[in-house]
Amino acid sequence: MSKLEDHFGRWKNREEIAETMIPMIGRLYREKNVTITVYSRSLENKSVIQILKAHRFVKQIEDAELSVVDTFPVLQEVMKLDLGASRIDIGKIAVSYKKDNRGQSIEDFTRQELAGAVAAKKELGAGTDVVLYGFGRIGRILARLLIEKVGSGNGLRLKAIVVRESGKGDLQKRANLLRRDSVHGPFAGTIAIDEDDKAIIANGNFIKVIYSNDPATIDYTQYGIDNAVLIDNTGIWRDEQGLSQHLQCPGIGRVILTAPGKGAMKNIVHGVNNDTISAEDAIISAASCTTNAIVPPLKALSDKFGIVHGHVETVHSYTNDQNLLDNFHKGPRRGRAAPLNMVITETGAATAAAKALPVLAGKLTGNSIRVPTPNVSLAILNLTLEKETNLEELNSYLRWVSLHSPLQRQIDYVSSPDAVSTDFVGARHASVIDAEATIVNGNHCVLYVWYDNEFGYSCQVMRILQQVSGVEYPSFPQD
Repeated sequence: MSKLEDHFGRWKNREEIAETMIPMIGRLYREKNVTITVYSRSLENKSVIQILKAHRFVKQIEDAELSVVDTFPVLQEVMKLDLGASRIDIGKIAVSYKKDNRGQSIEDFTRQELAGAVAAKKELGAGTDVVLYGFGRIGRILARLLIEKVGSGNGLRLKAIVVRESGKGDLQKRANLLRRDSVHGPFAGTIAIDEDDKAIIANGNFIKVIYSNDPATIDYTQYGIDNAVLIDNTGIWRDEQGLSQHLQCPGIGRVILTAPGKGAMKNIVHGVNNDTISAEDAIISAASCTTNAIVPPLKALSDKFGIVHGHVETVHSYTNDQNLLDNFHKGPRRGRAAPLNMVITETGAATAAAKALPVLAGKLTGNSIRVPTPNVSLAILNLTLEKETNLEELNSYLRWVSLHSPLQRQIDYVSSPDAVSTDFVGARHASVIDAEATIVNGNHCVLYVWYDNEFGYSCQVMRILQQVSGVEYPSFPQD
């Protein structure tokens, strides 16, 4: 057999296996709220090629390749188990099984690895209503994520979006913006509108569009919404006084702000300080995209090496806050044409980092450069550490953090000499360590951290939403 026939034959075999896996993954998700992953990458609603690529990615972070040939037997055993709502990483189970030398069958090994998921099974409640206040860049990505994660319908349920009516054809335009996105591509599914009831129907989810100019005057209960979590992504109100207007509305039980909060409000970076959220916190902030990107790796480095001081420079894609062409802007330099210029501006992320990680208080400075790209940003962490290290040790540690630590959903790791910003569009981690760019000299290091400032940040917001709603399902196998 020629090499051509050998490689193509194996490829066809893996395609066939992936095709077989798709309905199994879908059934687990729809019926049991079980999400199947490969090294934290969800396989739900993925194509054959996407499933194969998720397996191929493991080669970058493990010592050997991973194939659907390895994970399919694990998935078959998962199907037999009476699991509770959870995230099951069949990639990690398959790799652990290949390294195991006890001679166990794949059935016994998988059952042992997932014993906690069986023991922790509990009946799902009726679910939590969610309202999106504002429907801009972050609001529409959150809508996509909420629809994607609806599962059995017993988790998070997007019930309504609130916007200001812009005139004739508003509903259709809102639906079209959800349907097509210049950065993130087409919506994965079908979208229709109900003009009579003023609603968007996305993949069967009836989403009421509420038109209002005043956040304090809406009675959400008249739309069948009760004790909902409202996500304010307008950025208009950033303190508790302004955001408490939402809590005056019947049907709203909690508020999450998708911007840095002011005053005593808790600024939460999931994975770092989300354990400080209490049942009494009716209003919390999900901080900023840059804060979410830099705090997880800063925590990882602080925990192992200690941080004396440092400077954070962000190379940030332009945003709607800037002008397309030169025009008046209240902020310095931001009035200049965003698609044509690199614009030096300030960032509060270095200061905000200390709110999520107090050990950093007074240790960081920061600045930002807005650049002519529509999405994906880069944080450069220039740090002086308490302990000396070397390139291999530092990168190996960060690779381990991305695979096995409590920060594995926040920190990703890539080692590719040709990686560029567009490679990280749609990245679901808060930050991605670019190992090829890391610089280490004794107790001084420079880290280059990529982040999708829209999608990755929205995933962090979702993790907070899942926690406060009680639908943050445990992950297995547990590291």
